[in-house]
Amino acid sequence: MDFLEIIRIIFLSIVQGITEWLPVSSTGHMILIEEFLNFSHSPEFWSVFLVVIQLASVLAVVTTFFKQLNPFEKVNKKITISNDKLQLWLKIGIASIPAAIIGVFFDDLVPESPWIVAIALIFYGIVFIIIENINRDKKPQIITLASISYKLAFIVGIFQAIAIIPGTSRSGATIIGGLMLGMSRKTIAEFTFFLAIPAMAGASLLRIARFGLNFTDAEWATLIIGCTVAFIVSVLTIKFLLGFIKNRDFKPFAYYRIILGAIVFTYFFLV
Repeated sequence: MDFLEIIRIIFLSIVQGITEWLPVSSTGHMILIEEFLNFSHSPEFWSVFLVVIQLASVLAVVTTFFKQLNPFEKVNKKITISNDKLQLWLKIGIASIPAAIIGVFFDDLVPESPWIVAIALIFYGIVFIIIENINRDKKPQIITLASISYKLAFIVGIFQAIAIIPGTSRSGATIIGGLMLGMSRKTIAEFTFFLAIPAMAGASLLRIARFGLNFTDAEWATLIIGCTVAFIVSVLTIKFLLGFIKNRDFKPFAYYRIILGAIVFTYFFLV
């Protein structure tokens, strides 16, 4: 593996680590990157690589929010289970059901067409702007994770399932759903991060099971570099987003989606 290939892998992992958590669609970015960058590995391995480095992004969520996610607490030298955190995990599980069902039956049927990606980028960018305008003078009704009911968690999960359409963005779909349901930006952003744990970990492990672990030395090196970079960038991106939305809305990401969608449209129209 030459130096240029390492640079390509690092760049790709940086983009994945950023776009996985921002509501801008990692798929749209990956289509453009794969169009312009030539990688030496086989297409089969790259399909595995793009999913496996998501495990590093999931680990970034677990690391960043370990205290909020860890249900085990030490009280009077005894290990107990926090009821609030147990309920949070139940809500995550319930919200994961729609995406799991849709993924099993329809994942291989949805083509990653640049046109579909471009349309989804622009459409949901416009939806973001509309929702933020509607909510501009409204106070969110749900401002904590504990106040998310099981019913609302399931509805958010339905929005997450919509992300099976390339270009939608898993985080973008769930954030849109949460805002429509009256959740604060911080609350739905954190819940979106948590929903990624079963969704992305499950997809990664399933892809590894299909491909196996018979990687070459170069492929193992690629995975290690990619996962390391994706983990670091994911931690920084998660902290950035939570800080950004304290005093701002999601409109900047909506405008970015629309611009990116227009770029994808224009490029593949001219090619």
